[in-house]
This record gives sequence, C-alpha cells and structure tokens, in this order.
Amino acid sequence: MARGCSREALALADWTKDIAPSEKLRKWFDHDPARWRVFQDRYQREPASDPRRERLHLLLTAARRGSLTLVYGAKDSEHNQAAVLRQVLLRMSQRD
Repeated sequence: MARGCSREALALADWTKDIAPSEKLRKWFDHDPARWRVFQDRYQREPASDPRRERLHLLLTAARRGSLTLVYGAKDSEHNQAAVLRQVLLRMSQRD
C-alpha cells in the first residue's frame, strides 16, 4: 500500500481510529525502534484496559469472515501500531 493514500482512495469498510494507541503513548514512542519493545507492551495493555476491547473483538470477528487489512501511516513497516494490533488479534484468536 502506498504511503500517503487517502481514506477515500483506499475504500476502507471501516476506520477504527478509536483503537489506536493513546496520544501520550504515540508521542512517547515517536517511531523510535529503540523504544519498540516497551511500546508493544504498553500498547497491548491499553486495549485490554478500556472500552477498545469490544472493538478488537469486532475486528477479530471480521477477520474470521474474510480478509482484514490493517493500515498504518508510519514509514517503518515493522515498528508501527498495525504490527502490534496484528499480534493482539492473533493472540485473541488463539484464546477464543
């Protein structure tokens, strides 16, 4: 997927911005690979501790019905919130 694509151009079925990392965590991480492990841990704890948990279950349900594409705006394809979200969803699917 090309960086800089608009939501409209991507024709996304849903835009679940509400499960993104908190602004505080996102600013702290600042896409610094040296902070990646701590960012992963903190971000994974955030959804489990607030109402975003329900949204994660909805995403997991959608993934079970077909393809699920996680998008991100970071330049780094390995160190971004979509990579963490994928891990969270995979772990949830193993528990269910």
